[in-house]
Order: sequence, then C-alpha cells, then structure tokens
Amino acid sequence: MATAVGASAFSGKSHSGGKNDTVLQYVINNSLREHPVLTKLRLRTLEDPWSIMMVSSEQAQLMANLIRLINATKAIEIGMYTGYNALSMALAMSQNGSVVACEIEDTYVGIAKPFFKEAGVEDKIDVRHEIAMKTLNELIAAGEAGTYDFVFIDADKFNYDRYYEKSLKLIRTGGIIAVDNVLWSGKVVNPAPNDLTSQALDALNKKLHNDQRIELSMLVVGDGLSICIKR
Repeated sequence: MATAVGASAFSGKSHSGGKNDTVLQYVINNSLREHPVLTKLRLRTLEDPWSIMMVSSEQAQLMANLIRLINATKAIEIGMYTGYNALSMALAMSQNGSVVACEIEDTYVGIAKPFFKEAGVEDKIDVRHEIAMKTLNELIAAGEAGTYDFVFIDADKFNYDRYYEKSLKLIRTGGIIAVDNVLWSGKVVNPAPNDLTSQALDALNKKLHNDQRIELSMLVVGDGLSICIKR
C-alpha cells in the first residue's frame, strides 16, 4: 500500500495490499464476475511465494472488458506469470481470438497450461517460452506489425520502454497498450536516488504523458495501470 502519497485513493491489488481495504473489497464483492477456472487459477497462484505479481482480479476484468469493447481478436501479454490474465483475455475473445503469452520461467508455464486446457482455450493461447523481446522481434519480422488489438506489458521494468516501442509497432490504430505497475506502490513519486526501478517507471510515465502517438489514461486500479490508445 502507498504510504504518504495518495493512500486514500490507492490501495493496491485486492489480493495483496488492498485486501484489508473495505472500499476495494466492496468493489470486488459487487462487480467481480470471475470464471470458475479463473477462480481456481487465482487460488493456485496465491500459493506461490511471488503471488503479489499476479494481476488483480478487478484489473483483469477491466482489461477483458476493454477487449470486448474493441472486439479484439489478437492480443499479446508480455510477462504471463501463472497465466491468470492471459486466460482472462482468451475467455473474453471470440472463438477465433488468439493471445501470444510471453513467459521465460518453466515453473509458471507449467502451472498455467493445465488451467488453459480446463477452460477450453488452450488453442487460443500461444505460450512463447523465451525472452519477450525475441518474441516481439519475431512477430515484427513475420509481418505482423499493425495487426494486434491489445498488448499488456507486465514484465521486467527496466525493459518497459523497449516493450512499449515494440508494442506500438505491433498494435493497430485504435488498439490498446496497457502498461502495468505504473505507480509501483507509490514509489514513482519522487523516486529515491538508489531506486532504479522506480526511476525507470517514472521516466516511462513522463514519456507516455508527452507521447503524441497515443491517447492516455493512468488509472489507480491494481498497482497502477496506464491505458494507451494508438492514434
């Protein structure tokens, strides 16, 4: 949870920093519509020591609704973790939809795949078990620039700017790039001199604010989410 800055408006994720926030839990109790397999995957992920990395259920639902809103059929997730959000996106798409999910950790891929199969969407999720930048370059080289509807960036923070630039090439006009962790528990506000991660996120936030290639909204959902619509 943020301290000293914006604590009343920024609680964090409902399964971590915001789990004791009564208003956020009210939001969950009165708006979350979670597919049964998503529930099972969320509960399995909470057993992992790094479960704080999981996209919050309320944020995943927001992005699923954005996918429905723009009738997205092609999406990319940069940083799949255990697959909660990749599964959420695949479930929100029509039968011909596809999600390219980038993840380098064997353990997380192993957790995700059985849940994809159980939900009946394993054929819609293309797990790329390699460095995300390699996958993005391969997609561009294959002539897929300008063909994707939605990209979610949630991997190593130092490469966020590079992921963003590659995503801009891959996304179509009117498509959405969603950038996660843009508030970083509030540490992006006057980042400490030795906090390189917060500095990198702060620099990207400022870049997005001034980037005339996109329309922009920064939201306090989860750990901060920026919605970038390609002009």
